[in-house]
Amino acid sequence: MNLKKLSESLGITFTAMITPFKEDMEIDEEKYREFIRFQIDNGCNPLTMGTTGESATLSHDEHHKAIDITIDEARKSAKDPFVLAGTGSNSTKEAISLSQYAEKAGADGLLIVVPYYNKPVQHSLYDHYATIADAVSTPIILYNVPSRTGRNLEPETVSKLAYAKENIVGIKCASGDIHQITRIIKSTPDEFLVLSGDDPLTYHLMALGGRGVVSVASNIIPKRISEFINSMGENNWIKARREQLELYDLFKILFIETNPGPVKYAAELIGIMDGSMRLPLTPPLDENKEKIKAVLDQLNLI
Repeated sequence: MNLKKLSESLGITFTAMITPFKEDMEIDEEKYREFIRFQIDNGCNPLTMGTTGESATLSHDEHHKAIDITIDEARKSAKDPFVLAGTGSNSTKEAISLSQYAEKAGADGLLIVVPYYNKPVQHSLYDHYATIADAVSTPIILYNVPSRTGRNLEPETVSKLAYAKENIVGIKCASGDIHQITRIIKSTPDEFLVLSGDDPLTYHLMALGGRGVVSVASNIIPKRISEFINSMGENNWIKARREQLELYDLFKILFIETNPGPVKYAAELIGIMDGSMRLPLTPPLDENKEKIKAVLDQLNLI
C-alpha cells in the first residue's frame, strides 16, 4: 500500500506486533507468518520490529529477517497492507543502516524512535532525523516515547521536521500528554499523520484530528481495534465512545508491567502464541497474570 492510499483510509490501524520465539529463543518464522496473516486478515497494518516486538533484544540480522518475513507475507495478501518497519536506534549511523535495509526490502514506511540513552537536545534530535530523512526516500513516521527513551521530542521540533523534510510524514505519540499532542496537531501540516501510541488515548487523539493508532491491544483483538478506529473515521463517536469504555480496562491492564510482557501473556492465554520473551524481559508476576486473566474473561476472550 502506498502512503496516499493509507492517508485516504477512514482510520489507520497499525499493530505493534509481538514476536514469537521457539524454545531456543530464536524467531519462530512459521508462527510469525501465521500471526502476520492474522493481523492483515482482521484489518490491521503490520508494524514489525517496534518496541513491542522486542527489537532491543534482537540482532540486526534478526531485525532484517523479521522485516523480510513481514514484507513477504504482506505482499501475498489481497488486502495490500501498509508495512511499517521499526528502524530506529540510538546511533544515527545504525538507524540509517536499518532504514536503508528496510527501504531496499520494500517496506512502505519507517518508524524511527527517538534515540534512547544518549538524551540528545532538541537541535540534536532535529539533526538526527534530518540526516536519516536525507539518506532514504521511504516515508518516515517519528516515534516519541519519552518513558522509554529518556528524552521528549518537543512539538516545535516535530513541526520543524514536518515542514523541512518531505518524507517525514507523521508521528506516533506515546508521551501520554494530550496537551502536547494537541500542540503537534495544531503546528503540523493537515496531511501530517498523527497516530496514537497509547491505546487509552486513541479516542481523545482522534477527536482532536489524529488519524489512528499504533496499537498493542490489536495484537489480541485486531478486528475489534480496526473497527473501533474506523468508527471514529466515520464520525460515529457514540459507537466509538462505547467501545472506548468497554475496552479501557484491557488497554490499561496490558501495561500493568513492562510491555510486551502482559500482551504476550494475553496472547498465550488466547492461544495465539507462546508468551516467552528474551531477557532482560520476563513474563508477568503471578498476581498480575491473574489480573490479566480477569480482564480477558470479562471481555469473553478466554
